[in-house]
Amino acid sequence: MRGWLAAFWLLAAVPAAGQEFTTLKGHGGPVMGLAVLDDGTLASASFDNSVGLWRGRDPRWLEGHEAAVIALAPMGEGHLVSGGDDFDLIVWERDSGTATRLEGHQGKVASVAISPDGAWIASASWDGSIGLWPVAGGAPRFLKGHDASVTDVAFAADGARLFSTSADGTLRVWRWQAADVVSRVLVDQGFGINELVVGPGDAWIAYGAVDGATRVVDAENGAEVADFTLDRRPVLALVHHEGTGQLAAGDGHGFIMVIDTGAWKITRDFKAMGRGPVWALAFSPDGRMLYAGGLSDVVYGWPVAMLDDYDAAGEAEHSFLRPPEEMENGERQFMRKCSICHALTPPPSRKAGPTLHGLFGRAAGAVTGYPYSPILANSDIVWGDESIDALFDLGPDHYIPGSKMPMQRITGAQDRQDLIAYLRRATK
Repeated sequence: MRGWLAAFWLLAAVPAAGQEFTTLKGHGGPVMGLAVLDDGTLASASFDNSVGLWRGRDPRWLEGHEAAVIALAPMGEGHLVSGGDDFDLIVWERDSGTATRLEGHQGKVASVAISPDGAWIASASWDGSIGLWPVAGGAPRFLKGHDASVTDVAFAADGARLFSTSADGTLRVWRWQAADVVSRVLVDQGFGINELVVGPGDAWIAYGAVDGATRVVDAENGAEVADFTLDRRPVLALVHHEGTGQLAAGDGHGFIMVIDTGAWKITRDFKAMGRGPVWALAFSPDGRMLYAGGLSDVVYGWPVAMLDDYDAAGEAEHSFLRPPEEMENGERQFMRKCSICHALTPPPSRKAGPTLHGLFGRAAGAVTGYPYSPILANSDIVWGDESIDALFDLGPDHYIPGSKMPMQRITGAQDRQDLIAYLRRATK
């Protein structure tokens, strides 16, 4: 009975007593973003370069990004927009999967937001700019004023103002429709700000920061309304459910704090993830279920009213989360450096990188169906002891410049040899 009830979490008519802890499995990497669409579908963004659409337990996949997807926003009328580490935005038609790519940023897209009239998309980028993209088509505009990467962006209720946060520690407000756009600093709290939520009617703004600050301020003058800062850092996710007045914050220690915005008090403080941070949060349409994503490749969901009845998720489901002391050194190197992107099993794989099954003696760029970068697709590299050792000794950025592989090295010669020995056994 538990499984069937969990699978139909989207039905608002299900009574609270019938809701259960649930897991949505299918991604091939950490879950970086969550959003609820206009028809109640839960959308998830992942390190595996895809967007998942969940109505029950069997997802549909939207494939088009060339790197991790980290930002999502519903657009209404069956559309959503995503942003990722490939510097691009994609507007998706939910039912057909049709994708329209928006290019122009020079850094990862950390957040996306839709104007109240649905006519504009705003994007926050690590290139230090805010992108403004007309939904009807046409050239984007870029606002600059922050002194570091822009981490989040949100429109005011009337659409005339735009709020943004940055690694420079400021929360700014923009009259973005003016001919000569200049930002005004609403908050300068010293440490980088990761997340913001604008309350109903622009009555307040909540933000979460690198130093663990979780504060609520007046949207007009930045005056403090409430402070929920705890000794946990950084704050990585914020989400608000207007109907129930709940504000949830997720942090780097795996906790989720739920705040009643009517009384401005903490109602729940829950250890959600056994290991790793909470990177993404979303409430179900009725506000009775809270969904979270993190280092695991699973979306977890809890009934809000029963949060204290559950142990932290993700304790034993994924091998790359096992304690390092339980693994031999070669496996430990693989789990640390390779496992998030690469599977050891035969294809197909939902991981961001190609499977390593049958790796030794295989030409680089040879796994059928994987979209390799041109440098690997046309490479003369054959994977073996020497090439794998060189890859991690020099780092992918030097050994295969221009490839998709993230920059990383294994500096210890014995660590590299232990990894190679483990891969020889594990990839047969």
